[in-house]
Amino acid sequence: MTNPAPMAEIWRGPFLESVHSGHAVICDDSGQIVQAWGDPDAVVLPRSSSKMIQGVPLIASGAADAFGLTTEHLALACASHQGAAIHTDRVGKWLDHLGLDDSAFRCGPQTPNDVPARDALIKSDQSPCQIHNNCSGKHTGFLTLAKHLGAGPEYIEPDHPVQTAALEVYERLTGVTSPGFGIDGCSAPNYATTLSGMARAMAHFASAPDGSAEERLRSAMMLHPELVAGEGRACTNLMRAMGGKVAIKTGAEAFFVAIIPEKKMGVALKISDGSTRASECAIAAILVKLGVLDAEHPETMKYLNAPIRNWVGTKTGTLRAAPTLI
Repeated sequence: MTNPAPMAEIWRGPFLESVHSGHAVICDDSGQIVQAWGDPDAVVLPRSSSKMIQGVPLIASGAADAFGLTTEHLALACASHQGAAIHTDRVGKWLDHLGLDDSAFRCGPQTPNDVPARDALIKSDQSPCQIHNNCSGKHTGFLTLAKHLGAGPEYIEPDHPVQTAALEVYERLTGVTSPGFGIDGCSAPNYATTLSGMARAMAHFASAPDGSAEERLRSAMMLHPELVAGEGRACTNLMRAMGGKVAIKTGAEAFFVAIIPEKKMGVALKISDGSTRASECAIAAILVKLGVLDAEHPETMKYLNAPIRNWVGTKTGTLRAAPTLI
C-alpha cells in the first residue's frame, strides 16, 4: 500500500504528536470512484468488513428462508459481536434450531469483550466457548448454508461449497478477481481485493433493490445495530446516531466500510498501521462529510474531535480527522 494519505491526528496541547495515514474510497452505484484518498488500487484484506458479502449466499441459496431466519439472525451473520447475552443467547437458539451445538463451530473459543459476560464466566470458573467468539453469528450462517447444501462439516476449508459460494459473490460484487486469501482470526479464508473493489461492493449493497439478499442484509444491520457489534462499540453507536439510515462495519487491523442507501454510495477505508482509533475517527469524518452523520451528535464526538484524557480525567489531547480527509 503506497502513498497513504494522513487520516487521523493526535494533538497534545499545541503539538501534533502522532499521525495515522491510510487509504479510503467512496464509490457510487455505477461502481465509479466519487472520491479517494491515498491509493484506491491498494490490495487489502477487509477482514470482518466482508461479512455482509459472505452472508449473501445464505439468502441467495434459499437457506435463510428454508430455516425461517429473521432479521436478527441476518444481523448476527454480519456481526463482530461482544459475546454479550443478547448475542450468545440468540446464536445458541439458532444452533439448537439447526440441531447442532458448540462443537460444530470451527471459529475457536474467545473470552467475551462484554464485561458482564466475561465477569460471569470468571466468577463461575468457566472457560469461554466458541459461541462467545465474536464471529459465531457468521459461523452459524455458514453452518446453516452448509446444512441447506448438504455439505460436510469442515465449512471453513477454501474448497468447501460454503467458501466457494462466498468467493463467487465476493469477486462478482467487487468486480475484482481476488489474488488470494489470508486466514482470518476466526479461521475462515478472508479474500484480498482492492480498496476500490470493496467500496464498489458496498455501493452495490447500498443500491440493491428491495427483497434482494444485499438489501435484506443491510436492512437487518440498520434495524439491529446492537447485534452487529454491541454496547460501547463504534459500529453500534454510529449506526444509532444515524437513525438506522446507514450500515457500517469494522474489520480487524483498522478496516471500515459504510453502506449508504439514500445516496447509493459505498465507502471503504484502511488505516495503514492497523489503529482502530484512527479508522473510527476516519469513518466518522467521511460520514459527516457525506451529510449522513451529525458532527455535533454526542456519539460522533466520541470518535471525531474526541478528547484524550489521562488517568485523573484531565484532557491532555484530541483525536481529530486530518485536514486532507475533511
